[in-house]
Amino acid sequence: MAKDDEIAYIERLGPVGREHALNKPWSDADRGRYLQEIGALITLLPQPPARILDLGAGSGWTSCLLAMSGYQVTATDIAPEMVVMQGENAARYNVQLEASIVSDFESLNFDNEFDVVIFYDCLHHSDDEDAALRSAHRALKPGGICVTLEPGEGHHEAELSMSAMKHLGVTERDMPPSIIVTAARRAGFASHAVHERPVDPLLVTTGRWPTVSTMMTLFKRFVGRATPIVMRRGHFVVLTK
Repeated sequence: MAKDDEIAYIERLGPVGREHALNKPWSDADRGRYLQEIGALITLLPQPPARILDLGAGSGWTSCLLAMSGYQVTATDIAPEMVVMQGENAARYNVQLEASIVSDFESLNFDNEFDVVIFYDCLHHSDDEDAALRSAHRALKPGGICVTLEPGEGHHEAELSMSAMKHLGVTERDMPPSIIVTAARRAGFASHAVHERPVDPLLVTTGRWPTVSTMMTLFKRFVGRATPIVMRRGHFVVLTK
């Protein structure tokens, strides 16, 4: 079952994989993008000390950065080992999480408690996005928001996604805004807004033609092995209860 595979994810990665997960985003080659996205995410949130439910938070690095920003954060993950790492990261960053809980985000035990619910790169691992968004809707206070950032079209066909599904058994799905918004309507959310993710610095112009070197870098990123990475990233979707 996919949920059992998600629970066993860290064990299957082994010690090196655990160390990488614990030290994200700093351990990841994509750390610059992760930090851009967290910065952009914070601009979409109400001011601290709003209460945040960070779903599928993995090793808790997102939760810790949000807590460092002054938010009251509850972190969850379906894998007990991930929740252990959330405690390790909270201690390392010297932050206090409101709670760190082993929980399946498709069946949360919260009711009208949070100002914000976040799915950061995790909703696409769900078996049932409707159940996950119903849980998020129920956990929110009236007028609260659910923010998602998920892979777009083509994610499930990416080389890394196919490898993860084959060797680790995890679920890797395309989760563009259209799927999220449709499920959110069924879950009872009143409205939605879609925002672009942070712009790739290589695509920001300064009023001058890009150099040949920049053009070649862009070309390489849009063909061959880079294609799945370009296709994978989606948009922020903000859902209001």
